[in-house]
Amino acid sequence: MAPSAPRILIIGAGSRGTAYARAIHQSTSTTGSIVAAVAEPIAFKRQELGAKYIWGPLNRPPKPEEEFTDWRQFLKYEEVRRKRESAGETVEPGVDAVIVCVLDEMHVDVVEGLAPLRLHVLCEKPLATRLEDCVKMYRSLAPKQGRAAAETIFGIAHVLRYSPHNMLLRELLLDRRVVGDVVSVEHTEPVGWWHFSHSYVRGNWRKESKTAPSLLTKSCHDIDFLLWLLCSSPTNSLRPPHLPSFLTSTGSLKFFRRSRKPPAAGDATNCLSCPIEKDCMYSAKKIYLKRHLAKGDTGWPVKIVNPEIEDLYRTSGIEAAADELLRNLAEDYAPDATVEEVESRPWFGRCVWESDNDVVDDQCVTITWEDDPLPASINGDGQSNGDSGHALQGHTAKTATFHMIAFTEAICERRGRIYGTKGEITYDSKTISVHDFASGETKVYHPHLAGGGHGGGDDGLARQFVLAVDAVKSGNMGAEEAQRVFLGCSLEEVVRSHAMVFAAEEARRERKVVDWAEWWEREVKGRLQQTK
Repeated sequence: MAPSAPRILIIGAGSRGTAYARAIHQSTSTTGSIVAAVAEPIAFKRQELGAKYIWGPLNRPPKPEEEFTDWRQFLKYEEVRRKRESAGETVEPGVDAVIVCVLDEMHVDVVEGLAPLRLHVLCEKPLATRLEDCVKMYRSLAPKQGRAAAETIFGIAHVLRYSPHNMLLRELLLDRRVVGDVVSVEHTEPVGWWHFSHSYVRGNWRKESKTAPSLLTKSCHDIDFLLWLLCSSPTNSLRPPHLPSFLTSTGSLKFFRRSRKPPAAGDATNCLSCPIEKDCMYSAKKIYLKRHLAKGDTGWPVKIVNPEIEDLYRTSGIEAAADELLRNLAEDYAPDATVEEVESRPWFGRCVWESDNDVVDDQCVTITWEDDPLPASINGDGQSNGDSGHALQGHTAKTATFHMIAFTEAICERRGRIYGTKGEITYDSKTISVHDFASGETKVYHPHLAGGGHGGGDDGLARQFVLAVDAVKSGNMGAEEAQRVFLGCSLEEVVRSHAMVFAAEEARRERKVVDWAEWWEREVKGRLQQTK
C-alpha cells in the first residue's frame, strides 16, 4: 500500500453507501484505506454512517471536512481547499476517491459534476437511468483531447463479478473449459415476492418515468454477468471479445395492477384501512412488522421505511418502534394528490394493486451469439501461431436466456444452468456442480461464502477498487493498467452492458429482434467516439 492510504468519500448514506463504508472499514487492516468523509442530505443518515465509520460515536464531533450535506457542498469545499493548497497554505488532506450511492437518476449529475476534480470514482449500479446519460458520463470520464490514457479509476457496482462463487464459475468456464464450448446458458434472478412489492411496487424503483425499467434497476448486473461470462476471453488472453449478434425480450406487468385487486378489498388504498388486511399476503403490516420488526430485525427493509427505527428500537424498545412503524405505514396520498406529490417519495403502506407502479414484474431476455471466426494467426492467448485460415477459438455460436421474476420464495439467490459440448454446469448462490459427459462423473464445488452482500461481491468490489486506487496513488501502475488488473472492467464494457439492457427494452416494447452490431453503431458508438 501507498505510504498514505486511499481516503474515500461516501456520497449517499443509504443502504448501499453504508454497505461500502462497512466493507472499506472492515478491510482497513489489509488495504489501509480510510472512509474519510460522507455527503448526505438527511442528517440522521449522515451522522449514523459517520459515527460508525469516520469520527466514532463518542470520541469527538465531526470535523468540517468529514461531513457534507450533498456532493455540491463537497465540490465547493474541495475547490477552495485546492486553491488554498496551491497558494502554499497548510491544508487538511483531501480525498482520493468517491463512492456514489445516491438515487439512480442522480448519478449523472454527481459524476459529471465531480469529473473536473479528477478523483477516482466507484458508482453504484445502474450507471444511469437513460442511455444518453450513460454516454454523457462516458464523455466526462474518458481521456480528454491530447491524453492517451485515462488518469483515474472508474468502477461500476456490478458486484456479481466480485463474489468468490462467480469468480470460480468464470474460471471453470473460461480458463479450465470444464464443459468445452458453451452452447447455451439459462440464468434466473428470483427477486422475491415481498421484495418486489417493497422496492418495485411501493418503493423508489416502482415507476419507469421516475427511475428506469426494472430490468435496468434490478438486473443490469445480471446482464453484465452474462456478458462477462460469454463475451470474455480467458484470463490474460488478448483475443477480442465475442460480441452478441442479436437479442430479443418479452415481459410485462402481470400482477401488480388494479385489475388484479381482490374485490373484497373494495376502495381501500392503504393496508391499515383495508377490510382484508389480515388475509392478504402483501399486507404491509405483515411484511414490515410481523415478518421483520417483531423478530428484532430493524435492518432492511424496515430501515428503508424509516431510517430511525433501528435507533428507536434500541433506545425505546419494540413497542415504541412498532408504533412509529405503523404510523409510517398509515401514510397515504389523497385522491387529488398531484403526480409530483405521489412521485416524491415511496408509500410503503399503499395497496399493491392501487399503487402508481408500472415496471415489469416478469421478463425474459434472449441473447444470441453467432460463430465469429478469428484469423488462425490468433491462438488462445492472442499470439501469432503462423498458421493460415481461420479458427473459432471459443467464439462459437451460443445463446443465453435471462429470466427476472418477482414471484419467488428465494430473494436474489440467483441460479442457472450452462450447457456445453463436453458437460453441464448447474449453479445456485452456494454451489457449482459440473457434470462431465465422457466420464459420467459430477463434481460439486463449494466456493467460499464470503460475508457482506451479494455473496461477498460488495466486499470484493470495495477491496478491488481500493487496491486499484492505491496502485495509481503509489505510482506502481497507471490508471488503465490498475483498472484492468484489479477491476477487470473497462469504461466501454460498463457502457456496453448497460446499452444491452436498453436494447433489450427496445426489443420488448416494440416486439422485435434487435441486431446488436447495427444497434450499437447507431445508438452508441458514434456518440462515444465524439470524445476522442
